[in-house]
Amino acid sequence: MKIAFVGKGGSGKTTLSALFIRHLAAVGRPVLAVDADINQHLGPALGLTDAQAAALPSLGAHLPEIKEYLRGDNPLIRSAEEMIKTTPPGPGSRLLRIVEENPVYEACARPVALDEGSVRLLATGAFTEEDLGVACYHSKVGAVELLLNHLLDGPDEYLVTDMTAGSDSFASGLFTRFDLTFLVAEPTRKGVSVYRQYKEYAQDFDVHLRVVGNKVQSPDDLAFLRREVGEDLYACFGQSGWVRRLERGDEPPLRELEPANREVLARLRTAADAAHGLRDPRRYSAQAARFHLRNAESWGNAKVGADLADQVDPDYVLGAERASTAGV
Repeated sequence: MKIAFVGKGGSGKTTLSALFIRHLAAVGRPVLAVDADINQHLGPALGLTDAQAAALPSLGAHLPEIKEYLRGDNPLIRSAEEMIKTTPPGPGSRLLRIVEENPVYEACARPVALDEGSVRLLATGAFTEEDLGVACYHSKVGAVELLLNHLLDGPDEYLVTDMTAGSDSFASGLFTRFDLTFLVAEPTRKGVSVYRQYKEYAQDFDVHLRVVGNKVQSPDDLAFLRREVGEDLYACFGQSGWVRRLERGDEPPLRELEPANREVLARLRTAADAAHGLRDPRRYSAQAARFHLRNAESWGNAKVGADLADQVDPDYVLGAERASTAGV
């Protein structure tokens, strides 16, 4: 399953995405973790030192090699230089799996050992001084969108993405690339404001959204979230001494997390597993084509000097039988 964590800055989305990743690893599930936040805090939340996190390879820095690998023998894509972040797969494209070795993972993914299990971590890369004034952060998360367009994942396999804060993910089609989106909200007016934006923007794209209340300390906090969020409120994570220890630089084992909060993580896994049965491969592939055509017309065609609409095979469905062997 492809899972996203979103929320306003400071809501705790990175902490909860890291806890969910730890939980999945602890129960033996294969996990590919992706840090797509401009602040790049997922590595430290998973126990990396600042130096180790800074040394993670950047997906953006390897974008030419990634494009060349994913292009494969797709006859609709004449060169890797003509691929943009929304380019969809087609016949002959190489597809990625969660559990495999490939040149993309070899170049960009790094194993992270946890107290119970391990995961592979991908990072978009931080916004650098060289980017100031000449690029936007969406150019970096474009690599994530390209990977998700070419990812085949099955039940009991997870890709978990810590998204950039707020509603910035709506600047691209990335928000449609997930089976389930967990929106982390504090019990405050600002805490639920991103929920309202996400709900409004996503309603036309069949985005499956569940709200996770965070830093919930009292019945009043719970009542506020229920009143503001309604039936989208799925679970609430309470104040946590375990998290405070982690933020102070300790490395507490996951088994010491408060029982009530461990139960929240199990509930999130239940929701993620259920999302697999709601998949519509044709809709997923059609949305990829839709956003690609939109990007091609608005800027892609001018950038590469070609009509990128020609890259779309209208009959191609990611996950269909013929797609499962593409590029193998």
